[in-house]
Amino acid sequence: MKTILITGGAGFIGSALVRYLVNEANNKVVNVDKLTYAGNLSSLQSIENKENYTFIQADICDMSAMESAFKEHQPDIVMHLAAESHVDRSIDGPSEFIQTNIVGTYTLLEVARQYWLTSSEEQKNNFRFHHISTDEVYGDLGNTDDLFTESTSYDPSSPYSASKASSDHLVRAWQRTYGLPVIITNCSNNYGPFHFPEKLIPLIIINALAGKPLPIYGNGQQIRDWLYVEDHARALYKVVSEGKVAETYNIGGFNEKTNLEVVQCICSILDELITDKPLSVVNGATGNFSDLITYVADRPGHDVRYAIDASKIANDLNWQPKETFESGIRKTVQWYLDNEAWYTAILDGSYQGERLGLN
Repeated sequence: MKTILITGGAGFIGSALVRYLVNEANNKVVNVDKLTYAGNLSSLQSIENKENYTFIQADICDMSAMESAFKEHQPDIVMHLAAESHVDRSIDGPSEFIQTNIVGTYTLLEVARQYWLTSSEEQKNNFRFHHISTDEVYGDLGNTDDLFTESTSYDPSSPYSASKASSDHLVRAWQRTYGLPVIITNCSNNYGPFHFPEKLIPLIIINALAGKPLPIYGNGQQIRDWLYVEDHARALYKVVSEGKVAETYNIGGFNEKTNLEVVQCICSILDELITDKPLSVVNGATGNFSDLITYVADRPGHDVRYAIDASKIANDLNWQPKETFESGIRKTVQWYLDNEAWYTAILDGSYQGERLGLN
């Protein structure tokens, strides 16, 4: 049984990974999370009392805390997800993104390197540092038919993506310079249960249920490749278990959709599932949830298109997503319908719908 230390395990993707590893894989899981606004332990209630799960509240920028975690738990694998991740917030306040995504990754790399250097030969040979990143580091594909591959040049557009690009470069440098056994994955847009309400899909679902406007940036024609979060969790474990050291693997859902198509799909599912519609919907032009769609001013530097070529992980590691967008989005909408208490607790607390008009 291996010990896997996960940073950011109370976040959206992190909690999906923690649940998967605790429930499906024969591992001990140590979850290190600072519990910022997007960290939510209620996403982990189903596994919090499992014998193979441990939670540590700590900041990855705190070197002494990270050293203590490594010393106490002796991880065989580190899966580094802790990051500030919302583009809008990075535009409003980039400082936290620089601190967490760059300085935090540096701190973790140094602690991991010292731990690795003092390990036994067997431990050193089996140790892995898996850095989980984003396709946004590659920049904007524009209106081309191109796809992001593992060799695509970096060209980040926002403070968020620039900070993640920086962290990727640090991880590769620690491998090249010090020999630290690292693996990097870059994923497309995730969606699914337990997604924080500031992101597009949960925001649209929650606003629609409240009869509020459904805000879409610009003309809504920005294209993203959508990946169901539980498929991503399976892919991450596949990579860290079977992937090659110093390699990069792109993880995508094979589901390119415009933002407008995503919103329209959600509206169509809600039209089917909700019989008691809000008055603002009933009194709309068509009486459908799509009447709530509202176009708002585009955000600065908004990339037109991201799209992942996931053929490497498919061919080398035999991974494919289980969910289509249609099956995954239906599961996601149903989950929010069934878990109002989860997102209501968030809306009553720290998050009040900044920038995207939830208020």
